[in-house]
Amino acid sequence: MSVFTSPFAALGALLSHCADMLEPLFGGSATAAAIIVFTCCVRLALHPLARSAARGERVRAELAPRIAELRRKHKNEPEKAQRAMGELYKEAGASPLAGCLPMLVQLPVFSVMYHLFSSGSGGTGLLGHKLLAAPLGGRWAGALGDGGVFGPRGLVYLGLFALVAAVATWTYTRARKTAAAAAVLAPAGGADGESAIPGMARIGRFLPLMAFGTLVSVAVVPLAAGLYLATSTTWTAAERALLQRVRTPRTSAEVSA
Repeated sequence: MSVFTSPFAALGALLSHCADMLEPLFGGSATAAAIIVFTCCVRLALHPLARSAARGERVRAELAPRIAELRRKHKNEPEKAQRAMGELYKEAGASPLAGCLPMLVQLPVFSVMYHLFSSGSGGTGLLGHKLLAAPLGGRWAGALGDGGVFGPRGLVYLGLFALVAAVATWTYTRARKTAAAAAVLAPAGGADGESAIPGMARIGRFLPLMAFGTLVSVAVVPLAAGLYLATSTTWTAAERALLQRVRTPRTSAEVSA
């Protein structure tokens, strides 16, 4: 059966091969280690998209004052304003949707990983593999029923939750700093303080909280899929720290000086 007709078998065979190579180092947790390595390889392959998305975000931040000016200029002609903003983005080589590409490309990979460890699709026999005491095909609810929160399986999930919570908190803090920096620059976009994008201020207050949504996902998906999410989320946080360093904007007084 070809790779195209059996993605479960292809991914299962790849993970099994990688686990065999890692077994001397990680023993019974070799498959879990293989998932982490596989996730890092996927994210490394997507790094050019992440760089492009980071550049697009910087360009959009620089264009914010001009976008706000266009909105004021064409406030009674929304279609004309949209065309003008589209031309401005095109001229600058930026896309409003560029930041979504790395996440969208990962969805098929995560979907295959989820189904592979939910039903053992492809006959790879991976459901019995473990991360320490916790089966990769198990869920947190199962761990709670077998030893409780502080049982051998529960402790594995607590460690994973702690990692995801730490990354989410750090991501939330950085997002708040970025929002504060944008608020400082908001007057430059227009005297009335109008946002360049309608409703962006409200969305900006809500988005940082979405970082904690991964905790819920890790709690309900198979452990293997949760491990993929935790690794990918940690990679994203580190990658964004390198590509999109928070720069404190200069105040009006500093600029005039």
